[in-house]
Amino acid sequence: MDTSNRLGGTEFAPDTAYLNTSNCGLLPRGAVAAVQELAAANATGRGGRGAGSFESVDAARASFGRLVGVPAERVAVGSAVCVHVAVVAASVPSDGEVLVPEGDFSSLLTPFSVRGLTIRQVPLERLAAAVDARTALVALSAVQSADGRIADLPAVREAAAAHGARTLLDATQAAGWLPLSAGEWDYTVTGGFKFLCSPRGTSFLTVTERAQETLAPLHAGWLAGADPWRSTYGPVTELAPDARRFDEPAAFLAYHGAERSLALLEEVGVDAVHAHATALSKRFRAGLAEAGHDVVAAADSAVVGVPGLGGRQDALRAAGVDASVRAGNLRLSFHLYNTDADVDRALEALAG
Repeated sequence: MDTSNRLGGTEFAPDTAYLNTSNCGLLPRGAVAAVQELAAANATGRGGRGAGSFESVDAARASFGRLVGVPAERVAVGSAVCVHVAVVAASVPSDGEVLVPEGDFSSLLTPFSVRGLTIRQVPLERLAAAVDARTALVALSAVQSADGRIADLPAVREAAAAHGARTLLDATQAAGWLPLSAGEWDYTVTGGFKFLCSPRGTSFLTVTERAQETLAPLHAGWLAGADPWRSTYGPVTELAPDARRFDEPAAFLAYHGAERSLALLEEVGVDAVHAHATALSKRFRAGLAEAGHDVVAAADSAVVGVPGLGGRQDALRAAGVDASVRAGNLRLSFHLYNTDADVDRALEALAG
């Protein structure tokens, strides 16, 4: 397979035109090696480090923070976006309204609905204009899972600030390729197993210092203590003064891998990944337009939704192209391990 314009050197080894990062990202070799090494140590008892390393968890925490522009002290770790969202949902007043885009991902919305909060759904392009005095929280994905549309993030933040509403950004389809500043949002949640190329079981929550004041540490255990090794028995009497008090217990195998994956993304740089991925998506959009196909309007998105071609997934797979179907759209997503050859193979398969 052509590797002439792939980023990340030899860290990735796809044996197909893998255009499905929006479903699950590929693991770099370093992450695979780290997971295998820890699994072997768990099997034999060698090394004396128990089930894994807290240092690896904290290294992943800090690396993620640097990727999204906040200090490690503002980052909590966990296993899934919906768990982080549930913590945020618990802080919303019972009479508060949550404003969301129509059709956003269920893991972002359901924790609010099961709590019985009022959820108002509006079209993504009208989200900023819909913020009003009723709105306690605006929750949205930076990039829509179903079709790759990118929200007008500055407009949403400005509208929320004007009405005193808090903001929650789901960066799962964005972090790793789209430059973001997590500190501009009260909360962000990010699943690690997509564009962060980390194992499943990694997820990150960022919280501003102001928002930390009203967020309850629902999962607090011994590790939430200011000094965990002095809070192993009895109720924790002094919680960590930063976002670590919102941690879920981390899955060591996943975070040992994430440490390597996030370090690689830092080395390559989000700006470089953004330029690479969006150049590939533009090449793909141009080819689709030439063939007479419409795409969902999402300029400069690494995720491309194509209405009307959802039935071509099997044909793509037969041609060695991995893609997905969401909300009836054929969905292809481009990342650092993809090349021009991947784009051309997909276009050729769709033309057949």
